[in-house]
Amino acid sequence: MQAHAPTPDQPFATGAPRFGCPAADVLAAWQDAYAARGATCAADVGGEYAVALALPGGGTWLAVDRFAVHSLCYSVKDGRLHYATRADTLARQLGITEIDTQAVFDYLYHHCIPSPRTIYAGILRLPAAHYALFENGRLTVAPYWTPGFREETRPSFDALRDEFRDILRTAVKERLTGDGKTACFLSGGTDSSTVCGLLRETTGQAPAGYSIGFEAEGYDEMAYARIAAKAFGADHHEYYVTPADLVKAIPGVAAHYDQPFGNSSAVPAFYCARKAHDDGYTRLLAGDGGDELFGGNVRYAKERVFHVYSQMPSPLRSGVLNPLFLNPVTGSIPLLKKGTSYIRQARVPMPDRMQSYNLLDRLGLAEVFTPGFLAAVDTQAPRQHQRATWAAGPHDASLVNQMLAFDWRYTLAENDLPKVVGTTALAGVDVSFPLLDTRLLDFSLKLPTSYKLKGLKLRWFFKEALRGFLPDEILTKKKHGFGLPFGPWAVKDAALNALAAESLRGVADRGLVRTEFVESLLTQRLREHAGYYGEMVWILMMLEQWLRAHAPHYRVDRR
Repeated sequence: MQAHAPTPDQPFATGAPRFGCPAADVLAAWQDAYAARGATCAADVGGEYAVALALPGGGTWLAVDRFAVHSLCYSVKDGRLHYATRADTLARQLGITEIDTQAVFDYLYHHCIPSPRTIYAGILRLPAAHYALFENGRLTVAPYWTPGFREETRPSFDALRDEFRDILRTAVKERLTGDGKTACFLSGGTDSSTVCGLLRETTGQAPAGYSIGFEAEGYDEMAYARIAAKAFGADHHEYYVTPADLVKAIPGVAAHYDQPFGNSSAVPAFYCARKAHDDGYTRLLAGDGGDELFGGNVRYAKERVFHVYSQMPSPLRSGVLNPLFLNPVTGSIPLLKKGTSYIRQARVPMPDRMQSYNLLDRLGLAEVFTPGFLAAVDTQAPRQHQRATWAAGPHDASLVNQMLAFDWRYTLAENDLPKVVGTTALAGVDVSFPLLDTRLLDFSLKLPTSYKLKGLKLRWFFKEALRGFLPDEILTKKKHGFGLPFGPWAVKDAALNALAAESLRGVADRGLVRTEFVESLLTQRLREHAGYYGEMVWILMMLEQWLRAHAPHYRVDRR
């Protein structure tokens, strides 16, 4: 729902905010909420939204929902707060053309540009669950909501299961379009299958599910999508993406985003949404959020194992384990190497430990980037950004819940949701996220940690609560999603390889990366380990494609 068009610098409200009472005029409802409760009034509003209000005294107030499904960018210029839903729109409005080189490095590190920074110098993006207040020439940006985990000490599984299912039904029902033109993504995973099944349950009709497949060993999950479609009697639409599809779509998908964006599943998501649009559907329901609310990512179990080390008595760690394993002799003994590796990783504090496999760190910054580019950026800024987010998180929560809250920012708000929102918009389809319903988020806050990660079993409660509703094959499958076989295809397909090579050499010509690195990546590393190095090729290619569309003259002194 969109109450007012998001005209730059004019009051507007987008999305579907939920005020707890009927609101004939959404913008007026926001004005009433602000008048009653002030700058943090968004804490009492659920749903997916962005809002900008003109205040009676001449100030301005902005807010986005708890996951920043709807986006707002802003900049202070000439004593005024200017804003728009897209960074490139605001840049054109203000005549800003300067690219923030630090943002380029942040993109290459994270594969996106975490808020509040944007690719444009002087333009910022409002982080999830934040508001901005501009009054009397002063700008305040702060969270209006922070997660508070209140785990039930004597949970009743049956009661929680019934409440959970009721919330899910309501969340899906409220997101249906009045014209019956609502479909869903269907990857065959737990989340999308749940949404598909609830569509069937709430409408009593065959839900339209859209799935993407790949003719590549180890990447295609269509078999599971078919299992879910059969279980729920879905009108199942399948499309197999090809290397030719990538060559055709990559420039347009890259250019559509308001800043560089490197999630490779954006292209499959676009084809999924375009097929739904071509079939006459106006809205897609996406299953994003189940893993991050209910403990479904593999790293949650992995980090719990590492956390055991920090819980050991200090004398045991410093007096026995560290001397035994952290020495040159032990490190060379095959049977003890795993213990040495475990302790070295476990000693890295959170959240740095979650970046242990970051591709740039493994490759070596000096090998990848030119001296001039490295001199122009703070290479520690991405880690400092994450450390600050971790430090601002819920300290009194369990490690698992701390990681969940952390992922709400980085995995959802900065990465997965912009991917889906951006590609569906490009396809001309609306999108909504029932598994991120505010009521479901609040419900997840009270679940015991053991209901999310039971031992090392991921999202235990979610799966047990839906046992008998979801097919057993879906409940036991490994997580996959719309993984794209870009690396293997870039090696085998001449046209895709040519697009990648030409794009990467363009990045090198801009003075960002070393020409020697690009050539070794294209001619040697990609062929040796296509899946691993294909990720680096992808993010560099998408950067170059975005720059060509939005900042063709951008470059740095490579010296």
